[in-house]
Amino acid sequence: MCRFKSRLAVFFNNRWLVFVGAMWVQSCAGIGYLFGSLSPVIKHAMGYNQRQIATLGIAKDLGDSVGFLAGTLCEILPLWAALFIGAVQNFVGYGWVWLIITGRTSALPLWAMCVLIFVGNNGETYFNTAALVSCVQNFPKSRGPVVGILKGFAGLSGAILTQIYTMIHSPDHASMVFMVAVGPSMVVIALMFIVRPVAGHKQVRQSDNSSFMFIYSVCVLLAAYLMSVMLLQDIVDFSHSVYILFTVVLFVLLVTPVAVPLILTFGSHSHSSEQEHLLPEIMKDQTVKSMNSTEQHEVIFSELEDEKPKDVDLLPATERLKRIQQLQAKLFQAAAVGAVRVKRRRGPHRGENFTLSQALIKADFWLLFISLLLGSGSGLTVIDNLGQMSQSLGYDETHIFVSMISIWNFLGRVGGGYFSEIIVSDHAYPRPVAMAVAQSAMAVGHFFIGMGWPGAMYIGTLLIGLGYGAHWAIVPAAASELFGLKNFGALYNFLTVANPAGSLIFSGLIASHIYDSEADRQSHNHQNLKSATGRSRLAEKALKCEGAVCFFLSSMIMSGLCILAVILSLILVHRTKIVYSNLYGKTRT
Repeated sequence: MCRFKSRLAVFFNNRWLVFVGAMWVQSCAGIGYLFGSLSPVIKHAMGYNQRQIATLGIAKDLGDSVGFLAGTLCEILPLWAALFIGAVQNFVGYGWVWLIITGRTSALPLWAMCVLIFVGNNGETYFNTAALVSCVQNFPKSRGPVVGILKGFAGLSGAILTQIYTMIHSPDHASMVFMVAVGPSMVVIALMFIVRPVAGHKQVRQSDNSSFMFIYSVCVLLAAYLMSVMLLQDIVDFSHSVYILFTVVLFVLLVTPVAVPLILTFGSHSHSSEQEHLLPEIMKDQTVKSMNSTEQHEVIFSELEDEKPKDVDLLPATERLKRIQQLQAKLFQAAAVGAVRVKRRRGPHRGENFTLSQALIKADFWLLFISLLLGSGSGLTVIDNLGQMSQSLGYDETHIFVSMISIWNFLGRVGGGYFSEIIVSDHAYPRPVAMAVAQSAMAVGHFFIGMGWPGAMYIGTLLIGLGYGAHWAIVPAAASELFGLKNFGALYNFLTVANPAGSLIFSGLIASHIYDSEADRQSHNHQNLKSATGRSRLAEKALKCEGAVCFFLSSMIMSGLCILAVILSLILVHRTKIVYSNLYGKTRT
């Protein structure tokens, strides 16, 4: 019995259990992706026009991305407290909206509804930040795969929640708002004591690669399953029992990854975790001494950056490491006898822990931010305007492209984390080079959509979905490598502001203006219609644009800006080669 309790304690503190719990949190953390399904319900109940719904959409985008408070609280509070705050915000924001649209409480003005939507969606920032902070700290040597998988589940959560709603099968469409208010809050509260740092860097095993491959396989299977189910449900009218069966299979796929921590804890090889307690005391003392001298090493590292010869980075990895270690030993000895005085630094070097204010004065941080703004902002513009884009090209079933880009977004996040990790771990090359590849693919995708060729929407949504998703696996991992883990929550939440900022510029100022101008021009071309009925029809279609010309210019602009983002990413690659060589090159010698 005691042995079972000890195994249970090991299971509860297993970093893979934390990772799986964070995946489940992220599975319901993409509430914003459901806004397209919630907005018609709100519009009908409140009697809003499209402009007012668009205002609510802006409040939703801001709530999704403005997470400064979440980043700060995740640094000063336990992560369970931050998750609880996010769950309360989600419940209060969308719960109040549900009470209003169902007539259970008095209606509020538009600005107050925007506040409620903002508060409800802002709970996501707590979910995202807590999940990423805990898992990046638990998997410091596998940041790319971890971030990619977690952000992937956040992108897929809209499709997951939509499938769950089909099982509810309520004739009252307002029940989806109720599900959004209650469901994610319950899941997060149930998992808030599991998602936390557990000194995961001490739990590294040789089986970690196979564990990641198993979870990657589940991710691909989940994406393929959801894609197949969406297409089947769109084509065939199934009975309610079949919808329940589809959703049960979905739950099975979501639960499957928990097999990894179960096998590691209770399987035949679980004894290796117990052997960690049998380490010689000398090694433990060395570990403690090493941890206590971290600050001293950081000071010497900064001196190395100033004192090492310029040509040392051109040497082979083995020789470079040997020369740096010799110089480091001399600096330690000189500092100990007082022969040199280690000068006080103005701030940390790249690869060390930065505060947000320290990062904001670094060119590398702004290169990362602006490149993200151009890439992800243009991708979000396509996601937000996908309905109008597909309609202008003559497609009637626009929701097919919405579902497809959601799946590609998920696969882009998972794949971006996987391939960028290969780049840094196997080749010690800067991770942002993967972002440059993703932005190149997006530039081609924007070009295809702008040309409007037959089948171009399928290629465009594929490339843009993959590229957009890859950004959210690569950028957080790169930020943690360049600017440290200590203040990762604040850094990450500042970077996410690039998403709504880019959407505001590309969608609010460029794409919408060009679309309305072209729609107005097309309406004037039909002024020869004389009848009052004809004028009435024109009034209804005044803002509807048809043809590839509707988004041609805006797509070409976004394609060009993605090429500019590629250039910025490659500049960042050039500037950070030494940093990544120091972080990952030594492990390969």
